[in-house]
Amino acid sequence: MHSVLILTAGYGEGHNAAARGLKEGFDLLGETNAEVLDLFAPAFGKYYQRSRGDYLKMANNTPALWAAIYTALDRFPFTSQLLSLLGPLKRELISALKTHRPSAVISVYPVYGHLIAAAAREAGLPGLKSYVLITDSITVNSVWYKCGADAFLVPNDDTAAVLSAARVPAENLFVSGFPVSTKYAAQGEARPDPGGSVPPRVLYMINGLPARAVALVERILRESSVELTVTAGKDEALKKTLEEMAARMQRRLTVLGWVNNMPQLLRRNHLLIGKAGGAAVQEALAAKTPMLITQILPGQEEGNARLLLQNGCGAHCPTNEAIVKSLAHLFERNADGWNQMHRHTCALSRPDAAITTARWLAQRIKNTASTPKRNFGLRANKD
Repeated sequence: MHSVLILTAGYGEGHNAAARGLKEGFDLLGETNAEVLDLFAPAFGKYYQRSRGDYLKMANNTPALWAAIYTALDRFPFTSQLLSLLGPLKRELISALKTHRPSAVISVYPVYGHLIAAAAREAGLPGLKSYVLITDSITVNSVWYKCGADAFLVPNDDTAAVLSAARVPAENLFVSGFPVSTKYAAQGEARPDPGGSVPPRVLYMINGLPARAVALVERILRESSVELTVTAGKDEALKKTLEEMAARMQRRLTVLGWVNNMPQLLRRNHLLIGKAGGAAVQEALAAKTPMLITQILPGQEEGNARLLLQNGCGAHCPTNEAIVKSLAHLFERNADGWNQMHRHTCALSRPDAAITTARWLAQRIKNTASTPKRNFGLRANKD
């Protein structure tokens, strides 16, 4: 049995979500042994943990600073300077390659792609196949593709067009979809359309800005007839505040903490309210659930938002007033607005991407000398 390493990092949830989903796809097929590794943890230890927190704080609290850094990474020819700082990561990569001796490596975080060729030579695997699975949409930082790879896999046609414009060869570029959990592809109970006796079901994923979240929930409970479910994450104080507010208002509200059944929640609800994070956007598309975007961080989240907006799968609602108005518009007149947005979302949805991507990669690994086959649900980018 062939084996692959899937390399990820914990800077944002999209990379880890893609790594988990792709591993599920390989495991479901049963033809390839797949291992997910975050080599930043052993390479940088406590500094890595601290930097993850610093990244989230900077992105949320000083978005202009993060935008400047993101742009600099995209435009500055920094590869040699960057690699000089990544010695510990390269050493961990060499060690992992010697231990696992994989047939291929799949990077779902961009930095690894710049290290694999040299690390493979030092590990005694000079012919190792390397694939880069890009988790961002449209606003793709050039760090992703300014490295050598046997193929670059992208989540959608819009992103393929961006890489094509950046002169990534068409034969090395494939539209794979974003590998969400295989649970999105499993058969489940059909979601009835809103209207008549079926109230609109709305899921609000709170991610920061708790004061705004409380105010928004209060307005929705007071002014809308939707059936609202809220996820508060690990913020127990916020969860308690929302529960007490709903009790005072004598309105129905489901308040959840940290959840691990997102496929079930997204497939049950008709609409998602949340920020334009990579995992949230891609999972909403997989569940065929339109989205109201509350917040867009500079850089990769701008592309996620553009993906939804330019394809008619969501709306940007930067204020609570805009969200309440959008809810009223989408679900009025027998939910005509929602039905239109839902049709566009279905057209972009690829819930089985983890399985089709794993199958395509497995065949490439089995027959590396053959011409890449454009099947299994993957599409070569058009010139």
